[in-house]
Amino acid sequence: IMKMIPGLGTAVKDMDMRVPEAAMKRQEALVRSMTAAERSDPALLNGSRKRRIALGAGVSVQEINEFLKQFEMMRQMIKQMTGGKGFKKSKGPGGRLRMPFKR
Repeated sequence: IMKMIPGLGTAVKDMDMRVPEAAMKRQEALVRSMTAAERSDPALLNGSRKRRIALGAGVSVQEINEFLKQFEMMRQMIKQMTGGKGFKKSKGPGGRLRMPFKR
């Protein structure tokens, strides 16, 4: 996907951007264990919610924290690339980047 973004195609050409299938499945289970409100606003996630998600997804709370950190970094990178505009309104509430894997 990143290769299709204008300006990034040449930058990521030589990078190995593959994500192991097991990691993708873990992340999908993690997001599917969240409520709709948690997916639309990850700031809602406190310690007890993270523990519940970890039990539901079969991962550790540390993995949830790492995933949230990566998600926030990606959100910031997209914001920088779009000049602070983010996404169009059709992409989510307030034009924000939302968690994937909607039910």
